[in-house]
Amino acid sequence: MHDPLSEGPLESGSQKKLQNWLGGSQIGKRLLLGLIFFISLTLFLHFRQVRMEVLEVGALAPRYIIGQTDFSFSDDEATKILKQEAVRDIGSIYKIDEKKIRKFRAAFEYDLVHHQRWRQALPKTTFDEVYRNLEIIEENLEDYRFTDYRTLEKMLALHLPAEDVFAMAFPEDFPLISLPSEFWKRFEEEIIKTPSYHPETIAFLLHSFASHTWEMQQDLSLENLVREAVQHKVPEKYTYVEAGSRIIESGEKVTYRHVAMLQAMKNALNKSRNLSAPLTILGSALLALGLIVFGLAYLRVFHREFLRSLSKMTLLVTIAILTLLLSKVFEAVLISRNSSLIEVARLPIIIPFATILTCVLAGAEVALCTSFFLLIVVGITLAIDHDYFFVLNFVAILVAMISARILHKRKEIFTVCGKVWIICIPVILAFHLIGNSIWNLNVLVDLMSTFVFMAVISLLIVGLLPLLESIFHVMTDMTLMEYMDPNNELLRRLSIEAPGTYQHCLVVGNLAESGARAIGANGLFCRVSTLYHDIGKLFNPHYFTENQLGGFNIHQLLTPLESTHVIIAHVPEGEALARKYRLPQSFIDVIREHHGTTMVYYFYCKQVEQMGGDVTKVNEKLFRYPGPKPHSKESAIIMIADTVEAASRSMEDVTEESVCDMINKLIGEKAEDGQFDECQLTFEELGQVKRAIVKALIVTRHLRVKYPERVYTQTT
Repeated sequence: MHDPLSEGPLESGSQKKLQNWLGGSQIGKRLLLGLIFFISLTLFLHFRQVRMEVLEVGALAPRYIIGQTDFSFSDDEATKILKQEAVRDIGSIYKIDEKKIRKFRAAFEYDLVHHQRWRQALPKTTFDEVYRNLEIIEENLEDYRFTDYRTLEKMLALHLPAEDVFAMAFPEDFPLISLPSEFWKRFEEEIIKTPSYHPETIAFLLHSFASHTWEMQQDLSLENLVREAVQHKVPEKYTYVEAGSRIIESGEKVTYRHVAMLQAMKNALNKSRNLSAPLTILGSALLALGLIVFGLAYLRVFHREFLRSLSKMTLLVTIAILTLLLSKVFEAVLISRNSSLIEVARLPIIIPFATILTCVLAGAEVALCTSFFLLIVVGITLAIDHDYFFVLNFVAILVAMISARILHKRKEIFTVCGKVWIICIPVILAFHLIGNSIWNLNVLVDLMSTFVFMAVISLLIVGLLPLLESIFHVMTDMTLMEYMDPNNELLRRLSIEAPGTYQHCLVVGNLAESGARAIGANGLFCRVSTLYHDIGKLFNPHYFTENQLGGFNIHQLLTPLESTHVIIAHVPEGEALARKYRLPQSFIDVIREHHGTTMVYYFYCKQVEQMGGDVTKVNEKLFRYPGPKPHSKESAIIMIADTVEAASRSMEDVTEESVCDMINKLIGEKAEDGQFDECQLTFEELGQVKRAIVKALIVTRHLRVKYPERVYTQTT
């Protein structure tokens, strides 16, 4: 299986820090990385929410639920009853009909004008004073309210304004009543407080008002205000529930009271866990340690090379921590007190986030074990239905891993997530068939909520993938496809300034890809990196035969040693150019290693010839490439393909037998020279590579049928 993780060049301060972290002695850094993941996993397991049955208001309970601990819950129904009882103490509140007051005043004013009897009764009072007193009496009388004694006591107890409220017993002929003398006495005392008026004037006028029968109107606005104040003062009722009591029966219709009881029981269980207790913390730490040990044991047995790489393990830990954080964020949103999303998003699909990222960045086999590790951790921790979560995410993991093994474009991530959702649809329908709720609206709700989960995950992956690729220098197929773009500045320059080299790179890439695929190596990487392996020839393209189109060889003007230096220089110059354009480190490794420490044999022989055939007079090291030798199977395959393609150009008869002889000879020479000592290519793999390259080269150099010359005849 292709391992896409490879280290690349430094591009920023954060990347320099990461490279410093990855370099040097790794024991302490591995311990620190393990400690970070251990603490993160311990916290995730320790601060887990208590899982409660998710009940939808109005639905039928699928099973009975028993109280797991003693708790008290805010009983809205009981509180509502208490409020209703408290409101019963509030009677009706009345006021005198304002129209009747105005009508009476108008009639009284008419009597004052047309009958002058008031002048004998009030010898010291002027008409203007009588008129102004009438206005005061009218205004104050309109402001007065009348109710029973119990209601007034409630208003006083609640500190509501009651200065203008009079308590009285209402007669049978209500609403037409004569107000009691106690009221008029109190009313007179309040009016007399007004300065500069004679008390006898007030008494005279009030005597006329008191002798009148008044019609009452109900003051609904004040009544509602008092009732609301009374209800607001009623304390919230808490009902005590003992452990073992049945909260809801199977098949019972779910109410808000049941939901409140479950939430209160959950809070009580959370408090009873005592998260600050040392033993509780120790338990979470031991559980986290056990899970980590099992995970490391699996990697040690099946992915030992992956475990040895600090960069790969750092990437894996980063993805795992991101997944744990994502699941916690989802849980916090779903179960927040002000949210009812837990009733909507009952089937969260979370683990495919880690599956797709790990599959793209670290390979499908590592993604599989990582996904199942996170499935167990998240499944036992989140406050959700564990059965549904395990089944749905298990299916999603398998589909995501199968679909994400080979991704060439970033937009294909949306396709992968879409496939995951489509495959999950039958699983969701199966859940509802089992629960006998297939015709319920919740089916559509579950389908839409899972779609939203996958949409969010796809957006997060598309956003995070380039960042993780850049930080950890991961060479994914998607990144490789981007470097294949012929509009890339280096490739465009190579095709224009050194067209022969560009064609050579294309052919070598085809051969290398065939050889790599034959042994399960990264064929796409071989094809793409080979496009850049000779970019150093851009500095002096005419010094290389594939770019000498005029027939003149400039090396005729140079000594063998000078020619060798020019030829060898394309490797360090290519490395410098690659760093300038910030090519991945894996590409730079290919540029440095594709010639290894081989000898520029042609010019070495010419130098020996000039020395009269005495090899002792020639320093062999001056005619060797600086290296290093290939350190990966891909670099070794590219070296073979590069050598074979160059040598095949001088062949006149391209047959399978001649090509096999040539490849055997060239590979034998390089093997004897020790060029494959550090690339871990086995003899069996080397044979498979040779056969694949022979087949590809025969196809590339296939012969065409020789067309006969056309004979032209002259006609008259």
